[in-house]
Amino acid sequence: MKFDTPATTNPIDQLKIIGKSTDRIDGPHKTSGLATYAYEHHDVAPSPVYGFVIGAAIAKGRITSMDTSKALAAPGVLAIVTAANAGKLGKGRFNTAKLLGGPEIEHYHQAIAVVVAETFEQARAAASLVKVDYARAQGRFDLAQAKPGATRPKDSADAVVGDFATAFAAAPVQLDETYVTPDQSHAMMEPHASIAIWNGDKLTLWTSNQMIAWSVGDVAQTLGIPKANVRLVSPFIGGGFGGKLFVRADAILAALGARAARRPVKLALTRPLIFNNTTHRPATIQRIRLGATKEGKLTAIGHGTWSGDLEGGGPEDAVQQTRLLYAGANRLMTTRLAVLDLPEGNAMRAPGEAPGLMALEVAMDELAEKLGIDPVALRILNDTQVDPEKPERPFSQRQLIQCLRTGADRFGWAKRRAPAQTRDGRWLVGVGVAAAFRNNLTMTSAARVRLDKDGVVTVETDMTDIGTGSYTIIAQTAAEMMGVPLSQVSVKLGDSSFPVSSGSGGQWGGNSSTAGVYAACVKLREAVAQKLGFDPSLAKFADSQVSAGGRSLPLAQAAGKAGLTAEDKMEYGDLAKTHQQSTFGAHFVEVGVDAATGEIRVRRMLAVCAAGRILNPKSARSQVIGAMTMGVGGALMEELVVDKRLGFFVNHDLAGYEVPVHADIPHQEVIFLDETDPMSSPMKAKGVGELGICGVAAAVANAVHNATGVRVRHYPVTLDKLLDRLPRVA
Repeated sequence: MKFDTPATTNPIDQLKIIGKSTDRIDGPHKTSGLATYAYEHHDVAPSPVYGFVIGAAIAKGRITSMDTSKALAAPGVLAIVTAANAGKLGKGRFNTAKLLGGPEIEHYHQAIAVVVAETFEQARAAASLVKVDYARAQGRFDLAQAKPGATRPKDSADAVVGDFATAFAAAPVQLDETYVTPDQSHAMMEPHASIAIWNGDKLTLWTSNQMIAWSVGDVAQTLGIPKANVRLVSPFIGGGFGGKLFVRADAILAALGARAARRPVKLALTRPLIFNNTTHRPATIQRIRLGATKEGKLTAIGHGTWSGDLEGGGPEDAVQQTRLLYAGANRLMTTRLAVLDLPEGNAMRAPGEAPGLMALEVAMDELAEKLGIDPVALRILNDTQVDPEKPERPFSQRQLIQCLRTGADRFGWAKRRAPAQTRDGRWLVGVGVAAAFRNNLTMTSAARVRLDKDGVVTVETDMTDIGTGSYTIIAQTAAEMMGVPLSQVSVKLGDSSFPVSSGSGGQWGGNSSTAGVYAACVKLREAVAQKLGFDPSLAKFADSQVSAGGRSLPLAQAAGKAGLTAEDKMEYGDLAKTHQQSTFGAHFVEVGVDAATGEIRVRRMLAVCAAGRILNPKSARSQVIGAMTMGVGGALMEELVVDKRLGFFVNHDLAGYEVPVHADIPHQEVIFLDETDPMSSPMKAKGVGELGICGVAAAVANAVHNATGVRVRHYPVTLDKLLDRLPRVA
């Protein structure tokens, strides 16, 4: 099915099941322990053995020698795979560094060997016996030092509209500040893990991966085998945030280890390797220049961002939102990339927009203070209903003003006072606001739908569920389309033998995958109607019955003993080119800062989101409050600390890398504005899981400033950056 004209009324608009707050259908499996994650498929691997990965002890240089003799002689050891005996390996299109390094080392903890043994303990013990000698080379580990040599990334152009330099110089009110965001880790609960089994020349990987079809291709390309010989299975994922978009060392080394040992291999990366071997969100340095009239109208918007990655990698494109969020006739957006010999940087929840808004929305707050204008009012004043770079291209839906006004009213924003003016005992109290923005993307997505003799509808698609509720919204879609209750829908996900879906990433998964199910259900409805002798264009599906022309027959009757099957995919035309599709929101935060110690406590949080039709408000709220929590982490505690001498992340575990816990987060309120977007898909939905993190950190930072009068532009906002600048205690 091709989606190339705006959606009109369709069966989804009945909203009998879609749009209702619905418990997760996979919830009982997860809460009872019956959901099988990558490392837990015990029944598929008879007599499995275990792999333990050795990571490089240097960040840059080469292996001069590797002695595995003692390890090979250790109890239980079956095989040791290194670059020297693995055979020729390719590199997947989504990998910057090789997943099995040697003799050249590209980054710290790059995998250089896997030891396979009968037990995990034996593999780990033997790994400690492998002796590796290195020749260390000089590396580049400091973004600030590398910044002068940063260049424009390939396939990237500066966004230039009007004459920024002249307009900024002439602006009556100017802001020119630099903001720094640190390297961050996905820090998901479930480690990167895989089970590999070879059956002749065919490989099956039970793995934790967000994008099944992409990863089948990368596994095949890396191992040099046909895609048809690779099967990936990933029915449940214990968190990803973008860190499991691509194949990582666990999958490739499990496959290599299983081939060498001729046994099924289970392999999970240890926490230090997850932090240093897999991907992370790169640090940024961002310079923002805003020029405005005395009334607050933006006349010049400049945003430059610098980030780093390995040779051949890509940037953290933190100017994306600035290109679209506010009006302003003269604009200059630049992205520069430095080469760093740190572990690979790549997508992490709302890549680009999350760190970009950490800077832009603090800059807007600072400009409002210079102007003496309320921060909410400044944002409303500079709203735009068209793409600022292409005024002929309107937004398909844009309710940013409504988000800000609704949030301000609900939060009690009118009670806000000047900085450092509100006390609650020992606490300095402040409030902050930030706009939220995330582009809406759609991806081709397919599904197969079966109807059996009992009237049960089964959906099969390689879509994944990373805790987002994919199982449930897909079931809701099929139930709505086929006119059956949720109890009569079975959903099977995360298997490359199923039709190729959008996968989970980029905030496109929910809308795109359900649109693919919609397309398959349209085909199944046609087949059912024809089987029962109804005109497909007139047939109504409700209460497990099909009706038209005064007749009504059971849906199951159409299936017969053999059942009916339909398969289709949703593809997209040019609507995204004629109309800018984005999601919007507003975050409001209240914090308390201890006047003596600088300790920061978040007291209240509110998010208002405009993100198309909300398919399941209950799981959507869960997505947003999780994103808000992650935003608090980005604001106050998350930072991968770089050892700039040796080139690795020092705090490479969940003890040293701090993330929010329950005690850090108060009650969170989420409001979804009533919105449908017919330009997006037949579902008229968008995405919300990444919108929820966008702007949160800035709202927290702005609240800290309102509480203390102290402006921090270097994240995270920790007490050491406040202590010597706090107002004196009376």
